[in-house]
Formats: sequence, structure tokens, C-alpha cells
Amino acid sequence: MLSDEKIVESWSRNSDPWVAAVRGREIASRALVTDAAIVDAVRSCAPQTGVDLGCGEGWLVRALPEVNMVGVDAIAGLVDAARAAGSSGGVFQVMSYEEIAAGKLQLAADVAICNFSLIGKESTAGLLRAAPSYLRPGGTLIVQTVHPLVSCGDAPYADGWRAGSWAGFSTDFTDPPPWYFRTLESWVTLFLDSGLRLTSLREPVHPETGKPVSLILMGQLPG
Repeated sequence: MLSDEKIVESWSRNSDPWVAAVRGREIASRALVTDAAIVDAVRSCAPQTGVDLGCGEGWLVRALPEVNMVGVDAIAGLVDAARAAGSSGGVFQVMSYEEIAAGKLQLAADVAICNFSLIGKESTAGLLRAAPSYLRPGGTLIVQTVHPLVSCGDAPYADGWRAGSWAGFSTDFTDPPPWYFRTLESWVTLFLDSGLRLTSLREPVHPETGKPVSLILMGQLPG
């Protein structure tokens, strides 16, 4: 059965090859488009403080040395790698989205970032609803995710669980995590239902194909 728990189980098994893939710049779309796109989105807010929710091995924290950052991830192996790499003053914590949704992460950050880290169903909804516990009033949540129109493939354009794949990755990866597909309408509704005012919607485009690579949504918590 596809579920949020399966996602955590898979990432726990694949943390080492993921660190190697990110630091080896093996993911073409990241190198060409999406890494710069999320950094630009964060800097457009001119934040002093931020939290990277689902920080992985910490690359985004290291890419924003001017921001006082906290990185949070449920996978201990990824947090260990982030700490070992150094972070220009960033702090890393092991914490699940369920724990954050329960209010365990008490911050008042200017920005919160979820960079391709929202692939579950209930965990994603809970994390967005908990925004007042980690964002200051007037703070901004920035989500970069797969573009619904491109990632839908031949499946119906409707919310639902999809089987994962490591196609294009090294053979070191095993047991791909499932992911929960959301339409553009569903993403916008999720932001609004969580009390976030959608202030920007960006669609970074691949320089060669001319097609959108990702979707970036920015929502502001009421001040």
C-alpha cells in the first residue's frame, strides 16, 4: 500500500546514494534550472532567517550563507551528512513532518522552504497547516515541486498516489518511494486552506526543451 510511511522507509535506505547524486551534480534538471530557481525565490524575499523543511544533505542551507538557516529532515543519515559538510552557521535537526505538524518545531522564520520535499499526502497537508508554528506573521512559505502538467504523464490529471521510480539514477538506488500527485488547483487550494495567501506562482522552464521543469508556489502567512 502506498503511504507516507513508505516514503520515509525508502529515503532511509537511499540516503547515501542521494548524497552522492546531489554533491556529484548528477541530476541534470537541478544543475540546469531548479537549484538556481529556488535560491532566487528565497532571495526575492530578502529574509534574515529561514528554515529548510526536508533539507536533505543541506545543500540549500549552504547556498544561502547570508540567511540564518535551520535545516530539518526526518532522515538521520541525511542530517548527519549535512552536519559533516559544514553549513556557514546553519543548524540541522532530525524531525519528522508529523512532529512539526504537532508543533515541535518552534520558530519564527522569515521564510520556510520545501524544495522537492513534499511528496506525501497527509504529511504535506499537516506541514502546511502548521505554518504558524515555524513562520513569523507575514513570513513566506516557498514550495518547489514537480510541475503537475509535465509530471502527470499518461495518468489521469487527478490527485492520487503514484508509484516511484529511480529512472536516470545510479543502480545504487533501490525501492523508490511512492509520491502523491497533486494538480495545480489542488496545490493552490492546499495553500489557501492552510491560511496562506498565494503571492507568487513561478514555472521555471528548461532552456533546451522549453517546457516547465517545476512549479514554485509562494504563500504568505497573515501578518
